[in-house]
This record gives sequence, C-alpha cells and structure tokens, in this order.
Amino acid sequence: MFSNLSERLTRVLKNLSGRGRLTEDNIKETMRDIRMALLEADVALPVVKDFIEQIQTKAIGADVMDSLTPGQSLIKLVHDELVTLMGEQCDTLNLQAQPPVVILMAGLQGSGKTTTVAKLSRWLQQSQHKKVLVTSADIYRPAAIAQLETLAQNVNIEFYPSHASQDPVAIAQGAIAAAKSKFMDVVIIDTAGRLHIDDEMMNEIKRLHAAINPTETLFVVDSMTGQDAANTARAFNDALPLTGIILTKTDGDARGGAALSIRHITGKPIKFIGIGEKTDALEPFYPDRIASRILGMGDVLSLIEDVQRNVDREKAEKFAKKLKKGKSFDLEDFRDQLRQVSKMGGIMGIMSKLPGIGALPQAAKDKVNDKMLIEIEAIINSMTRKERRFPDLIKGSRKRRIAMGSGTDIPAVNRLLKQFIMMQKMMKKFSKQGGMMKLMRGMQGKMPGGFPPMGM
Repeated sequence: MFSNLSERLTRVLKNLSGRGRLTEDNIKETMRDIRMALLEADVALPVVKDFIEQIQTKAIGADVMDSLTPGQSLIKLVHDELVTLMGEQCDTLNLQAQPPVVILMAGLQGSGKTTTVAKLSRWLQQSQHKKVLVTSADIYRPAAIAQLETLAQNVNIEFYPSHASQDPVAIAQGAIAAAKSKFMDVVIIDTAGRLHIDDEMMNEIKRLHAAINPTETLFVVDSMTGQDAANTARAFNDALPLTGIILTKTDGDARGGAALSIRHITGKPIKFIGIGEKTDALEPFYPDRIASRILGMGDVLSLIEDVQRNVDREKAEKFAKKLKKGKSFDLEDFRDQLRQVSKMGGIMGIMSKLPGIGALPQAAKDKVNDKMLIEIEAIINSMTRKERRFPDLIKGSRKRRIAMGSGTDIPAVNRLLKQFIMMQKMMKKFSKQGGMMKLMRGMQGKMPGGFPPMGM
C-alpha cells in the first residue's frame, strides 16, 4: 500500500536524518523533492501546495533550525503534517443513535461497494458485536442483489430480500421495518452505482436519503483512481450530506493520492480502507498509522491488532507448551504457522506494517512472494499424516508422489524440506532456557520471506 510514495519520501527524508545543520537552501531542496513525490503519487495540486507551504513555514522556524537533530525534527514535522492532512484522528461510525442505525452506501459502478457492504457488516458483527441486516436497493442489476445475498450468507449476516421490480425507497423502508421487528442494531442499504453527472440517478438517491434519513451516508470509492477519487467524492458530497468515505483497493494502490487528497478536498473523513478481496479485509482508517507507514516507520499497533484478531490463541498456547516440553516441531506445526501468516494478509501484509521495510532493497522485496505460502501448503497437504509427523520418511518415491499431488516438482519439495529442517533446529533452540534471543537472531532469512512463525 502506497509503496511508491513511501519509497520516494523515505529516500528524500533519509538524506536529512544525519545532517547536523539545516539551512533554508537544503530545506527548500527537500521541499522540492517532496512536492515531486506527492505529485507523482497523484495527490491533488491544491493539496500539495498547501502541504508544502505549511511544512516550509514551520521548518524555517527556530524549532527545527536550532534543534539538536534538525533532520529528525523535519521528518517529525512531515509526519505530523501528513496526519493533519488525512484527518488527525480515526473517525468512527455513529453507533450511538436509536437502533437500528441506518447506513446508506453510495458510490460509482465498480468501486467495490457491494463487497464493502459485506466487509463492513462483518466488521460490525465481530468488532462491535452488532446484529446487522443488509439489503440491496440496486434495482438496475439483479446480479448485485444475488451477490449481496451470497455474501451475507458467507459472513452469516441477515439479508432482507429485494427485487428489480421494486422501488428503492420501498426496499429501504421495508428493510428498516424488518430490522426493527427483529431487534437489529444496524441496517446497511446498498445502492446502485451511479455517476454524479447522471441527474436522474442522483435524484433517485437524494429521494432515498430524504425518505430514510440515514445516520451514516458513506461514499465508497476506488483509491486507485487517485485525485479523481477526491473530486468524485466532492461532487457526491455536494448532492448528498456524506458523513464519511470508504477507500477500497488500497492494497493495489502504490501511489496514495486519494488518501492524501480526500479529506482536504471534501472535508469528510476517511472512515475505513479496504485492504484486500476477502470479507475480513477492511480496517478503520487511522491517519497517524497511515502516515507512519508512508514514511517507513511501520504500523506496529495495527499489526498487534491483526495478531489479536486472527491468531488462534488456543493453538498458539498448545504450540508453545509443545516446544517447552521438548517435543519435535513437525510439518503440521509448520503448516499451522503459515496459515496464521495468511490470515494476517500474507507476508507482504505483515511486512508493510514493520518499521524500516521501506529501506529494504527492491531486489529483496521482489523475492517476497505470498504465492510461495500457497505452494508450501499444497506440498504439505499432499503428504500423509505420518509423513507430516515424521519428515525423515520422505525419500525418492515419496517425493515424486508429493510433487505430483501438489502440482509442483521435486526441487520444490526439497526446498521445503530444507527450510523445515532449519526451522526445526531453531525451534530446538527456542525450547531451551535463554534460547529466545538466539532463535530470533537465527531466524533472519530462514523462513519463507524471512518471516518468523506466528506462534512466537
């Protein structure tokens, strides 16, 4: 996420960190580089101008120029200004209103709105412990109604049926009435994708909004459209009283222009970001955490939350006890660890939240590939339970059978077994007193992508 912008800004600011003294000239030179990085990230020009002016005014002040570590002071200034630009704090949904709280979703076609309804429902159910009902008022695409019904079943959320022959207002009012009768906490209403220049469609959603008076009106927009996302959000905000924005597809957005432009242009907060295709790939938008990621400082808080949310504590405790008792680490344990990594967004998802990741050479980043986890799990799944428990049994004919069963080749099986033997040796060190630090030092570069197991 935002990898190109992060790489550029990290490189620019790294040049400053070791300088003992800053002058107006080298501050202006740095500001010029930051301006180019932001423009290349497709941040809106008015946003860039204001951002640079704010930093330059503060940077040339005595606080930075006379600081003992002026380079680091300037980096902090850039970080704080990024936070201010994106909204300073996490704006949450208003769930304190009289239930059921009504959330109306609006957006363009193809922005991922229907999938986002399912993601938001799941987040409300699991993180906020709310009973949620969803419905689709997209009468122009019967497939969208069927899609939402399927997604609702997948995440175990109540679905209120609708039909293309109905009026969107009648659908929404029926869903709200059904939610009241079933004592639901939240109703989410999906709407048809529409262009802000389509007067007929905009009048329809205005009529819908007036009829149900939702607590939250959220605009769903594709982050990869850059500053166009901000301009479209502004146009919708002129027609509807938006309460917030949800940015989708941020996992594929290497630039970050939308995230940096929307708040400044619309005055509306980004409330959530979509970070993948799965229904659990939605997280609240924390400006300070995103700013830290952009500047290569990592996002350890979000990583801790990911661990708490996704790692099976019972399994992790059993795994730790097993190692402490001196029992052997086997391929079933190895597979469990890889599954925990996948649940947390894969190796790249985890690495993006680690401090200093932007300083890694591109060649090293290119070697990290989450497809490797899929291949490894396929190989382990092709083994018998006995082979997973006792990997020493895996010789010539067994290797051929496992390779064929997993759709790989014998060298891939050999690579896995070699990696596993290294891991097994490290786990023995872990089980010994004082072995933790030795394990962590020895772990570097040994796991797929160089990442330690989640049971740690």
